[in-house]
Amino acid sequence: MKLKTLAASFLTVASIIVSAGMASAQTVGTNGTNSNYIGAGISAGVTSGGQRNDEAQVGGNVQGRYVIPKTPVSVRGSVLYGGDAAAIMPIVTYDTPIAKNTNLYFGGGYSFVTNEGQNTPLGNQNALVVTLGVESLVSKNIIAYGDAKWGIDAYRNSEADAVSFQAGLGYRF
Repeated sequence: MKLKTLAASFLTVASIIVSAGMASAQTVGTNGTNSNYIGAGISAGVTSGGQRNDEAQVGGNVQGRYVIPKTPVSVRGSVLYGGDAAAIMPIVTYDTPIAKNTNLYFGGGYSFVTNEGQNTPLGNQNALVVTLGVESLVSKNIIAYGDAKWGIDAYRNSEADAVSFQAGLGYRF
């Protein structure tokens, strides 16, 4: 029951934020960014499953974005590493402009842990993932990004969910 309530709250807040971004996008025609990029930065897991080998981890991330032309949808890839394994995630997001050269994105995917049972910043087993983040073009070819990832039932032998925060800089191509 706790997981369902948390999921419903998260989705409600995200839909309000996305709706607000869509409303502002309709009044300003030059908002957002449709940039493809690949970047790297830091990753910080902030949860623990309460078992051995599943404590919170700090590590790094490599993330990329490919825009699907003429749609508000992007395909993203993310690798979170640190601990004894890595979490590799294909993710699809809905992107909405919120300011000049800046998007808010919300989406989901799946986390594949390279060595299940070993720790990553997003748990220690394969799991569904929900993400909410922001990205902004800060110079001609540099994008700054930050997001939160929520791994649902991401720990072995535990019903705990995992949460991690990422930040980094990407090169626009």
